[in-house]
Amino acid sequence: MTYCLAAQVDEGLVFASDSRTHAGVDDVSTYRKMHIFEWPGERLLVMLSAGNLATTQAVLRALQRDIDDDGEESLARLETLDAAAAYLGRISVSCQASAAEAAGERSQVSLEATFILGGQIGDQAPAIHLVYPQGNFITVAGEQPFIQIGETQYGKPILDRMIRPGLSLQRAGICALVSLDSTMRSNLSVGPPVDLLLYPRDDLTAACHHRLAAEDPYWLSLRQAWGEGLGRAFDTLPALPGDGISE
Repeated sequence: MTYCLAAQVDEGLVFASDSRTHAGVDDVSTYRKMHIFEWPGERLLVMLSAGNLATTQAVLRALQRDIDDDGEESLARLETLDAAAAYLGRISVSCQASAAEAAGERSQVSLEATFILGGQIGDQAPAIHLVYPQGNFITVAGEQPFIQIGETQYGKPILDRMIRPGLSLQRAGICALVSLDSTMRSNLSVGPPVDLLLYPRDDLTAACHHRLAAEDPYWLSLRQAWGEGLGRAFDTLPALPGDGISE
């Protein structure tokens, strides 16, 4: 499986993803889930992917082919992020249909893929979109300024508590990493390397992209500090009333 998230704060956008695609007893596979499309000074688009890996790769090839061919519809030329999200949805649906036709009726494998697409085009406001397997999309809401795909349940509580528009971009990035760590602790299908991209509003580059391997010193120190901090917080919780046993 996988876990990816994107968050929007006043200072900009945060994108984070794991890289695990398979985790067996003696077979662990990885594949990058964060895909960056950058035209410095003009536009930056970041795509996070979850779901069928073959579909994801087919979508990526189609996106890159349209960019290379300078097509009328491509991530390099579409004028708004809404248009880019709709275009990605159409590409995804087309790739799923082609794969289903090739597989035939007997295939029981899900060919669906879900994407997060975000970034900034020119002087427009930064934004993040969730693109469903059916091709439609939604934009992040102010009440919940983040989007998750994949194994979302384990890493959501920290995002619910911490991600707010006024949170600094750096702290939002740390929160994203803690969300990934919480997911990895509970689900072996999510694992490193971890990709983190902090996008300052109006920067129009991917300069703040980090890839953290399992033994990266910062990643290890962050995980240790978070675990120890949770232990200290737990020790300070108030005792149960009375003898602690309900009647």
